[in-house]
Amino acid sequence: MAKSKSKKEEESIFDALALLEKEMNIPSDYMIEKISNAIRIALKKSNNGNDDIDIRIEPDKKVFAVFIRKTVVENVNDSGREVLLEVAQKTDPLAEVGSVVALKQDPKQFGRIAAQTAKHIIHQGIRDVEKGQVAEEFQSRHQELVTATVDKIIPDTGDVIVKIGDHDVTLSKNEQVGNEQFEVGDLIKVYVVDVKVGDRTTRTTISRTHPGMVKRLFETEVPEIFDGTVIIKSVSREAGSRTKIAVWSNDENVDPVGACIGPRGSRVTKIVDELGGEKIDIIKYSEDLSEYIAKALSPADVTSVEIIDESARSCRVTVPASQLSLAIGNKGQNARLAARLTGWKIDIRSEEEMRAEAEAAEEEYDEDDELLFEDEIEEATEAEDEAEVNEEESDEETEE
Repeated sequence: MAKSKSKKEEESIFDALALLEKEMNIPSDYMIEKISNAIRIALKKSNNGNDDIDIRIEPDKKVFAVFIRKTVVENVNDSGREVLLEVAQKTDPLAEVGSVVALKQDPKQFGRIAAQTAKHIIHQGIRDVEKGQVAEEFQSRHQELVTATVDKIIPDTGDVIVKIGDHDVTLSKNEQVGNEQFEVGDLIKVYVVDVKVGDRTTRTTISRTHPGMVKRLFETEVPEIFDGTVIIKSVSREAGSRTKIAVWSNDENVDPVGACIGPRGSRVTKIVDELGGEKIDIIKYSEDLSEYIAKALSPADVTSVEIIDESARSCRVTVPASQLSLAIGNKGQNARLAARLTGWKIDIRSEEEMRAEAEAAEEEYDEDDELLFEDEIEEATEAEDEAEVNEEESDEETEE
């Protein structure tokens, strides 16, 4: 026997639910709840607010049934809550005036507005699930390194659309290293900077310029960092040009700098290649602040570090004249990166500058001393003259 049209429609609903669960990973139970709410709202609107509704959706038993309860009457005044006796008896032969019957509903009779409402709520439910899935997936990757596929390049803005899993994410131009060139299909690593869940969408910010990307690359390439033997204390970066990274070891037998460099530089070379040739200075972190600041200015040699104001976190560093330009770096880059790495303001001076300042200070001190000495002599002379005058006046008075 051929299946009835309504039965086929019910089965198509269950097929759709199974497809949503399989292809979009939307749980059937979740969608059943959304569909039930949509039908309830639709029926309530088309029945003058009557919410005495029973909805049964059971995929395992292939049951899809909707009932609304109405009171049996002789004359209908409220079609949403009342039903004629002869109509009620078609459903329940024992129905009588005053009794309540559950009338099975045909979704096609819900009305155009009710159907649109149901459709909107179901679609909204799908969007909510998708948004929740995207948010959950990217929040689990927050501040992590992920591999993305270049899907589209926008010439006007320079933005790049990449695919992470099944989702499209924009790598904006200002989050790209300046000299990078991408082609559709390229596999690139990006750092998930932030995930913001809005009312309608989930906005994910990814970057290739963030210092966190360098940190995650070292964690990937250096087993000692991954297992916690070596710790990354700080990272400062000017993307595409230079990075400084301070590392420290929990094990005195493990050299943190050597671990990061790897045999014949193999580990750091992989990271440099991933960053397009960006230079990386790896320094050993020290609890001794002067030593740490001196190392941060690597590759320059530092003569001394003087803490000027601890509360303001400022210091003065002295270097040989031959090392001054190296310590400062091209356009001040080395000094900037060292300051960001340590968190201290660094005033860099050459030994000659410091010596000249010391000599100038000494000369000024000598001049002040000489002036003071001259003032003292003048005051002493004036005092002697005054004493002589007083003595002469005293002698004159005695003679008289």
